[in-house]
Amino acid sequence: MEFRKLHRWWHRPCGGREVLALAGPLVISTMSFTVMTFIDRMFLTHCSLDAVAAAMPAAMLQFTIISFPLGVATYVNTFVAQYHGAQRPRQIGPIVWQGVWIGLLAIPLLLLTSPLAHAYFAWAHHEPHVIKLEITYYDVLIYGSGAVILAGALSSFFTGRGATRVVMAVDSLAALLNGLLAWLWIFGHWGFPRWEIAGAGAATVCAEWFRVLGYAAVMTAPRYRKYHLLAGWRFRAGLMRQLWTYAAPGGLQWLVECGSFTLFITIVGGLGTLPQAATMLAFNVNSVAWVPMMGMGLAVSTLVGQQLGGNRPDMAARAAWTAFLLAMCYMCSMSLFYLSVPDWFLMGHAAGMDPAKFVPLRDQIVILLRFVAVYCLFDAMNVVFMSAIRGAGDTRFVLCTSLGTSLVPLGLAWLGIYHWHQGLYWCWTLITLWVCSAGFIYLARFLQGRWRSMRVIEPELLIAASTPPELETEG
Repeated sequence: MEFRKLHRWWHRPCGGREVLALAGPLVISTMSFTVMTFIDRMFLTHCSLDAVAAAMPAAMLQFTIISFPLGVATYVNTFVAQYHGAQRPRQIGPIVWQGVWIGLLAIPLLLLTSPLAHAYFAWAHHEPHVIKLEITYYDVLIYGSGAVILAGALSSFFTGRGATRVVMAVDSLAALLNGLLAWLWIFGHWGFPRWEIAGAGAATVCAEWFRVLGYAAVMTAPRYRKYHLLAGWRFRAGLMRQLWTYAAPGGLQWLVECGSFTLFITIVGGLGTLPQAATMLAFNVNSVAWVPMMGMGLAVSTLVGQQLGGNRPDMAARAAWTAFLLAMCYMCSMSLFYLSVPDWFLMGHAAGMDPAKFVPLRDQIVILLRFVAVYCLFDAMNVVFMSAIRGAGDTRFVLCTSLGTSLVPLGLAWLGIYHWHQGLYWCWTLITLWVCSAGFIYLARFLQGRWRSMRVIEPELLIAASTPPELETEG
């Protein structure tokens, strides 16, 4: 009897098989990003502890600055999903191009942010040699910022239609390229100069532009002509306004959360190089669990958008609950690994460091991973249900929730360190409560059900409720 229930759950529409078919390649795709950053940080531990301490604040500041245009451009995925669910392929090309235009217009503005970044690192009061490395890393990374936004818009053409294997292939190749170039340019192999942290940044920039070229090349295939990818290249004010209406709150939500997280990292840096480096590496290890959940979240947004585009809100809800069960199974496994075998995740970092320096760093990381083991369970709830309501268009609620759950722990962290004389574990307690509270809020909003009647596309394009269309399977 139990086997029959499991078999039915697995094979039914929006059941385990369908969700994994869509989410699996996206998880691998986001894992490629995890591997990319994990390898870079691991290589940098072989250079110096200061380089490790500098890499994450610089990378987080860069991501914070691009988070608003990136959040708007990647929300194209929801439009594509709903157009696909409504069986309106001619509308897909033009909306993808609006995301591309956002990326193109952002590039010159992003290149002007270097002086702002320099002032920010000086304000952070990190150690002088760390600030110098942070500035170096940021000044290189900023040349890939436009590529991140363009790749986000272009990849939405594939993810929104369920053709996720293309994304998996392009992003995996980019990660391999990054790993090779990082090895060459950080350490100076094969006759290249030893660039250290600048080499890590340059490798990331090259990998991001490779993603843009890869997606663009695939999109020229004749089978995609029905989506009007070439005919829809023009800037369309009405369509851009429609995208902006729903995507701007989502972009602001990314900006609020990334900005709060970046400030949190900066505040922790005031405790010294060792706590800062331990925090960086703990988050780096946590990316093994958290970043794949971003792939699951994108799959949830896509499935919810497709089902709502076909006027099937019950199927959209089923997809979200299926994804939540799968996500919890994965996160429970990762929590057990963090608690029982934390040194498995630190072997690569330990290999290139002086043991006398690594032991105190390792001891702090092991304790921080206990916090991670607790909050990553709630992160599954956070990602899945936030992605579900975003996929429907409930972006204003997501923005308001982010403001409430992000700014309060940030203020308490600053007060704790600079006025109440608290330390590293105070900050990590706050971030644990931050994640847990957000997870419960998004679950409550999902259960309330307002998202079921929301749509981002034109009402006249919606189709009557019907059986789910088959996902595309091109590789």
